[in-house]
Amino acid sequence: MAEIRTFCAVHPAEGLASKLAALPYDVYSRDEAREQVKKAPESFLAIDRPETQFPKDQDMYAPEVYQKAHDMLEEWIKRGSFVQDQQKCYYLYELTMDGRSQTGLVACASIDDYLNGVIKKHENTRAEKEQDRIRHVDTCNAQTGPIFLAYRKDQTIAEVTAKIKQQKPMFAFVSEDGIGHKGWRVDAKEDIAIIADTFAKIDKIYIADGHHRAASAVKVGQLRRKQHPDYDGSEEFNYFLSVLFPDEKLYVMDYNRVVLDLNGQTREGFLENAAKIFDVQPVNAAYHPQKKGTFGMYLSGQWYHLTAKADLTKDDPVEGLDVAYLQREFLQPYLDIQDPKTSKRIRYVGGIRGLSELERMVDHVKETQQKDAVAFSMYPTSMAELFAVADAGMLMPPKSTWFEPKLRSGLFLHML
Repeated sequence: MAEIRTFCAVHPAEGLASKLAALPYDVYSRDEAREQVKKAPESFLAIDRPETQFPKDQDMYAPEVYQKAHDMLEEWIKRGSFVQDQQKCYYLYELTMDGRSQTGLVACASIDDYLNGVIKKHENTRAEKEQDRIRHVDTCNAQTGPIFLAYRKDQTIAEVTAKIKQQKPMFAFVSEDGIGHKGWRVDAKEDIAIIADTFAKIDKIYIADGHHRAASAVKVGQLRRKQHPDYDGSEEFNYFLSVLFPDEKLYVMDYNRVVLDLNGQTREGFLENAAKIFDVQPVNAAYHPQKKGTFGMYLSGQWYHLTAKADLTKDDPVEGLDVAYLQREFLQPYLDIQDPKTSKRIRYVGGIRGLSELERMVDHVKETQQKDAVAFSMYPTSMAELFAVADAGMLMPPKSTWFEPKLRSGLFLHML
C-alpha cells in the first residue's frame, strides 16, 4: 500500500510564484535554456539548468556547475525569494489549460514503494540522464522537480480536494503559455489524516511523467542510506517530491513521429509498401487521428489517412499500442528504424506543437536537402493503456505519451 506523506515545502514567497516558476529542465535544449534564463533571470530554470550561469563552452556536467545550483538555491532562500513552511503539510496544485483543469496532491512518495513496485513504471531510463539529476539533487540537497504520478480516481480524495479549493490559494497566476496555476496548503489535521489513510489503501500508483527524475531521486536516497547506515526510514531522503493526479482528469496528447528520409525508396514505392500495412486514403487537410488504430501521414505536401489492418494488430498491452504497431509493422521493416531510442533518422514531436510542426519539418527537409521525409500523426495513448502496461510489468516503446500541461518547477521544493 502507498505511503504518501506530508513535508515542509520550500515555496516562493508571496507574490513571487509567477516569476520563479519554470517549465521542467528537460524540455529545453542547452541554447534554449540559456535564452530563457537571459530573458527571465529570476526563473527557477537558472537553478535547474545551472550551466546557464557559465560561458557557452563550459562543461555542463562539471562539479562547479552543480555547486552553482546549490549556491544559488541557498542565496535565493536567504534573500527571501523562497520560504520554508514550519509545519508538515500536503499541498494542492491545479493546472488549467484550454478550460480544462486538473488538480493534484503535492506530497512525498516513498522510495521503498518505488523499489517494491507499488509505484509502477512504464518506461526505461537512460543512465547518463539519471546521472545529471542525481548530481543535481545530491549537491543541492533538494528535489527541485516534482514527479508526475497518477492513481485511479478516489471519491474521498475528490471530496477533500473540492473542500480545500474553496479556501484562498497560496498562489494564482497565468503563465506566458496561457496555463493557469493555483496552489493551496492542506494543513488541517483532519484533512491530512483522511488523505494519508486513503492513500494507504491504494496499492498501485503510476509514474505518468518524470521517470528519470524518479529514478534519480531514488538513487540519491539509496546513496544517503549507505552514508547513514543507522537511518530509521523517517529521514527526508527516503521520500521524493511528487504531484499525484486522479486518472480521470489527466490529458494525454499525441506523440508524433518524423522520419528524415524514405530509406532509399521512391515516393511511389514507399506508398506501395504503406498500402501493405495500412488502408491508405489521401485527404485534403492535415489529419489528426480520431480513434485508436488510425494514423495521419504527411508526405511531399500531401496528407493521408491510414488505418491499421486488423490481421496485423495484436492483443497485448504493449504490442497492441498504436506506437508499437507503427514501429513493428512499418518503421522497422520499411524505414529501417531498428532502435527508435538511438536512431538519428527519427524525430519525436509532442502534440502540443501541432500538426503544422510536422509539415514544417518535412517541408524543411525537402527544401534544404532535396529529398523526402515523412511524418506520422498519432492517436494518443490512453491512461487505461498506460495502466495496463504498467500492471503487466511491461514497458512502453519510447515516446509513447505526452502529458500537458507540464508541472512547473520552483513552486514546491523538497529539502533532504
